Amino acid sequence: MRLINGYWATGVLAAACEHRLFTHLAAGAADADALAAAARISQRGAQALLDALVALGLVELEGGRYVNGPAAATYLVEDSPVSLAAFARLKLKHMGALADLPQVVRAGGPVTDAVVEVADNPHWRELVLAIAPQSVPAARVAARVLDLAGAGPQEILDVGGGSGVYAATWLQANPAAHATQLDWAPINAIARSLMDERGLSDRFTTIDGDFHTTDFGTGVYDVALYSHIAHQEGPGSNIEVFTRLRQALRPGGALVVCDYIVDDDRSGPAFPLVFASEMLLKSRLHQD
Repeated sequence: MRLINGYWATGVLAAACEHRLFTHLAAGAADADALAAAARISQRGAQALLDALVALGLVELEGGRYVNGPAAATYLVEDSPVSLAAFARLKLKHMGALADLPQVVRAGGPVTDAVVEVADNPHWRELVLAIAPQSVPAARVAARVLDLAGAGPQEILDVGGGSGVYAATWLQANPAAHATQLDWAPINAIARSLMDERGLSDRFTTIDGDFHTTDFGTGVYDVALYSHIAHQEGPGSNIEVFTRLRQALRPGGALVVCDYIVDDDRSGPAFPLVFASEMLLKSRLHQD
């Protein structure tokens, strides 16, 4: 029953984010009346969301007052660099597509046009901005592992960089670094906006193009990033791109791959195993 009704959780979480309930809780609204007033929603609606959020473990009751639990306080309060509130709202819009999954499983891929593979699809701006916060913790970890702060001048290539959040995090860690992002033109425009906001534009360059066909150069970069690209490519395509990235790196350079990776025996982890169905709905594997 919990799994059959699992969509309830998505709906409740998205509705709570739509009305900024976690942000209002953080600001001190601690009961249904206060939340209803702050969010301009009905008292009954506020209470229903609070009850459900308690059940989901996102909100806690302390002496009759509602407060954000640790996960909600970290990831669902808005205006935080790691806030997933926008992503929660976006996923509610995606729920209807699951009705196509039986047909998609039969066909082995999307049964309608795979619009996520079209550069000028307006959905990209919302998606790219919504998923950017997910990359912040990983980008910070990678910067420490690579010791970017103490590496001196570095040339970085971000393949399919999206919002540019990886490059921004790394440029902030290393004031002597320069980053180049290769992506579709509409996506690069989003990344340049982020760099403008953070005062990093003078150390950031974009290349408009498709990484399947664009030349990466030879011996140009110290670090290359391939984040959340591998899962939409077939093995042959990944090997071909990795080969070109190896050529693009200077001696001693590093290739950073971030993705949802399943165990060799396909027994886990749980998230990437389920995520494969998401990709089945939305994209066709590039095999060559």
